[in-house]
Amino acid sequence: MTTRDGWSSREGLAPGGDVAGGGSEAALTMLRQDSNDDTEDVSLFDADEEVSTRSKRSKIRHPVASFFHLFFRVSAIMVYLLCELISSSFIACMVSIILLLSCDFWTVKNVTGRLMVGLRWWNQVDDDGKSHWVFEARKALAQGKKVSSEAESRIFWLGLITCPVIWVIFAFSALFSFKVKWLAVVTMGVVLQGANLYGYIKCKVGRTTNLTSMATSYLGRQFLRQTVVKDDQAAS
Repeated sequence: MTTRDGWSSREGLAPGGDVAGGGSEAALTMLRQDSNDDTEDVSLFDADEEVSTRSKRSKIRHPVASFFHLFFRVSAIMVYLLCELISSSFIACMVSIILLLSCDFWTVKNVTGRLMVGLRWWNQVDDDGKSHWVFEARKALAQGKKVSSEAESRIFWLGLITCPVIWVIFAFSALFSFKVKWLAVVTMGVVLQGANLYGYIKCKVGRTTNLTSMATSYLGRQFLRQTVVKDDQAAS
């Protein structure tokens, strides 16, 4: 019999080990049943916590920020591609694209980066008038508190990296097709979205890390690895 607090109580056992109204086989049967009941009542708390943590990580906790992280930059690209169908005025299209790019720059720099991935960067001027760039990353939270969402992180970095690459493609396309009037617009897109990309990469890898030295070190390791592989193939 199982009590309210989850403990199993065994009744009907005589002091000598015999069961009232039955033999030792009945006692063993009851013990097996109680053991099985106890085993089934045990909750795997670690597994439950792991599933809960996984669901929190895959859940989008800031849907509005995630939406506007992509809305302005995707809208700017769509207006650039469909500008000739939307309006015949180059000035109207240019102003619309620049406004969307400016809104995207401010939103990503001041809102979505802080909420979605816990990163922020800015420029400050000290008392001597010198300008300093500051790159920060939020410290890991204590266990039991909210964890960062992997879904939001994927959305953030996918939009942050993909869109500047598209504007670079637009820049080469405008240059090779001699669309000089659009070259200033696509250059603005490359500069604004490239600045956010550079700033958040600096936040991610650490403000004291030199990106040039990191890239040089990576290429050096790749070259050394290929050299070792060629030497092994030649020796064999």
